[in-house]
Amino acid sequence: MKILFICLGNICRSPLAEGIAKEYIKKHNLDIEVDSCGTSGWHIGEPPDRRSINIAKKYGIDISNLKGRQISVYGDADWDYYIVMDENNKKDLINMGFPKEKIKKIGEFGANNDDVPDPYNYRDMQGFDNVFNMIQCCINNMFESEIKII
Repeated sequence: MKILFICLGNICRSPLAEGIAKEYIKKHNLDIEVDSCGTSGWHIGEPPDRRSINIAKKYGIDISNLKGRQISVYGDADWDYYIVMDENNKKDLINMGFPKEKIKKIGEFGANNDDVPDPYNYRDMQGFDNVFNMIQCCINNMFESEIKII
């Protein structure tokens, strides 16, 4: 199975989701490939936001080697599922032509279908900590329920 996590810039939320998912997959020896990207091209080639790196590190996850990239209809057409962080990401993917049935909002897996707020403009680490915990809860639920998305 292949799962792609998507947010706007691929420097805050989706790299956290990728790192959390990779850690879960490794710990449980699952055969699942994950990656992350953004709907915009603002941060192509850049590392995750330092605050995302720091919050992941706080929980024992290293995302410092990840690089921002933009989703491509052609290069990313073979993923089984596209897990978006918010409703705008979902709309963007649908408008790009990705199949609706493969697009799920991460909030469907434990956050009452809520959007994961973009912590980019937060000035303190509390917003990043809250986002990390929300994403971790949803990913755990997604995997522990035998991948409800299947």
